[in-house]
Amino acid sequence: MKSEMNSLPIFVAAAESVSFSQAAQKLHVTRSAVAKTIARLEARLGVTLFNRTTRSQSLTDEGTLFYEACRRALTEIRSAEEILESGKLRVSGKLSVSVPVLFGHLCISPLLFALAKTHPGLELELSFSDRPVDLIEEGFDLAVRIGTLSDSSRLVARKLASHSMVLCASPDYLQRAGTPASPDELVKHDAVAYIRSGQLLRWRIRNEHGGITEILPSARFRMDDMQAVRDITLAGGGIAWLPYWLVRDALISGDLTQLFEAWPSENQNVYAVWPHTPHLSLKVRLAVDKLVSALPAMMSAAESRH
Repeated sequence: MKSEMNSLPIFVAAAESVSFSQAAQKLHVTRSAVAKTIARLEARLGVTLFNRTTRSQSLTDEGTLFYEACRRALTEIRSAEEILESGKLRVSGKLSVSVPVLFGHLCISPLLFALAKTHPGLELELSFSDRPVDLIEEGFDLAVRIGTLSDSSRLVARKLASHSMVLCASPDYLQRAGTPASPDELVKHDAVAYIRSGQLLRWRIRNEHGGITEILPSARFRMDDMQAVRDITLAGGGIAWLPYWLVRDALISGDLTQLFEAWPSENQNVYAVWPHTPHLSLKVRLAVDKLVSALPAMMSAAESRH
């Protein structure tokens, strides 16, 4: 394979010269070395690459086709070598990413913007939606998703981080309705629930035995926006299961009260998801690497308890 690759620059030099002798001078080798290399290449390919006469040489139709492909390939190789030698990966083109609305604003957008700043050729297109988009049908390069992923052989997923969830309610609601002593009593209370793709998000909390209790809330208020769930909960609408980072300030100020601190909720995982391809594009790889390296620390800061 190495000898085959080494023959390509010799072939290109010969194609761009009026004779093998001129190509040999450019390459600082003998004319015989050029002629033997071309002969071996023609034998391996099973075609004649050059029309030869005693006075001139020219490419055959097959030779012209092969020359164009080799020239492009060598240009790409030289470009890659220059990038690696410079010590900086260059990426260009549009990166289309689907992100959850609130989490995207808080964490993903700043990190991808920072990535774009270091790569001036990168165009960033963010779509903020809690709807689980079809990446392939809708043309997204990458998506960030939270919670359990659906099975799909067409997609690749990588865990980026996780965030904690809390059950909480306003002091006004708890004074009016009472504070549940255990998760079993949640069925007696009003719930403010998050709905995604027409399905209520089930609450997953740890029980006294260390296992997970899954609750389908009997929700009086249902909405597909986490900010709205938080606002209704602050207004006394009932009990909600929300990301800690979203209600952190309200819990610290006392506007919301956390329930069942002895039985913490199960954390929600955050994933990067992209279409399965034989070769991952550089722009997607750089985006995923950025999120993997920076998101955990950002989540830790967002969930700081003081």
